[in-house]
Amino acid sequence: MSTEDPVTVGSRGPLTGVRIIDLTTVVLGPLASRILADFGAEVVKVETMDGDSTRNYDPLRNRGMSGVFMTLNRNKRSIAVDLRTEDGRSALRGLIRTADVFMHNMRPGAIDRLGFNYAAVSALKPDIVYCGAYGFGAAGPYRDKPAYDDLIQASAGLASLVAKRSGEPDYIPTVICDKLSAQAMAYSILAALFQKASGGGGQAVEVPMFETSVDFFSAEHMSGAAFVPPLGPMGSKRVMIPERRPFRTADGYACILPYSDRNWVDFFDFIGRPELRDVPRYQRLAERFNYIDELYIVLAEAAPAHTTAEWVEFCDRVSIPCMPVIDIEDLDQDPHIRAVGLFREADHPTEGTYRYLRSPITFSASEFELRRHAPRHGEQSRELLAEAGVPADEIERLIASGVIKVPPAEPANK
Repeated sequence: MSTEDPVTVGSRGPLTGVRIIDLTTVVLGPLASRILADFGAEVVKVETMDGDSTRNYDPLRNRGMSGVFMTLNRNKRSIAVDLRTEDGRSALRGLIRTADVFMHNMRPGAIDRLGFNYAAVSALKPDIVYCGAYGFGAAGPYRDKPAYDDLIQASAGLASLVAKRSGEPDYIPTVICDKLSAQAMAYSILAALFQKASGGGGQAVEVPMFETSVDFFSAEHMSGAAFVPPLGPMGSKRVMIPERRPFRTADGYACILPYSDRNWVDFFDFIGRPELRDVPRYQRLAERFNYIDELYIVLAEAAPAHTTAEWVEFCDRVSIPCMPVIDIEDLDQDPHIRAVGLFREADHPTEGTYRYLRSPITFSASEFELRRHAPRHGEQSRELLAEAGVPADEIERLIASGVIKVPPAEPANK
């Protein structure tokens, strides 16, 4: 991996010229705004005087600059404002007047009390795209409930899906509801920007984690419940059966996934079970689907006879989907990941050398740019206020009064 320095001038990405005022925190909102920033948008991260809570997650080299924060907040500038004060709210209003998009992930009641709901923000900038990410839709009785990923995994049905396989509800080990809602937030903003560019003006966009997650998990699990009256319960049989898991090989684990009619014929021949080719329920996809648990048992019994490399070689040769189980610690050494240059390194002015992943999305007309390292808390407070037209002496007054925060000359040690 080569070490690179960021380009500090303008972007050439597809969202060049779009300015976003971002009040979001933790994972959902910052991931959404990072996606947009990686596409070229100018993102102004508006933080409280304490800063985004992810700033101080362990591990870190200096207070306020954790690995999680740095991963989620590249290509952004930070201003720290005390929005509990009228001076602070006035400063934010000035920033909003320069923006195309305003985004937040506060509960509806909280953003109302702060004075920056859609009515207030659109009064400042009538064509603004206003996007709020909430735990639960504002029209429902849960609108003011707090929401975190575990809560949504439980309430949106994911934990119960795990129970159908393991016997007990459980959370999967990633904040999937935060991240899928982040992507929904990003593509919703893009859709609203397209409508605005087509002459439709600004609008309010609501992205509720609960409803978004229910929709996401239902894609394959509606199954028989898609019909009225139902033709069966919710749930995709192939996805939920306990036999659906990586298979133990002679020296590790692999995903071995015969799918087509030809795949299964080749598989039966390879494992020395040609008689299975003649079993009527295994000959066509529609029939196999109902007996897939039986076939996964056959796979599990056959897999230890060969090494992972032997399985990959055979499957690749006959076009059966197959990949080894790769440890997350080894991903940066995977030959495909290395060939496409997904992992990269850069030198942060205060945090030293760090690793990051470039945007996995590519555009033929522009390349991914690391334009800015993740900012220190309030690092661009002065320049952002100046760009909004605040006089220099007024900026210094706001800093002296504690309404605006700038970082110290040297980073705070852990």
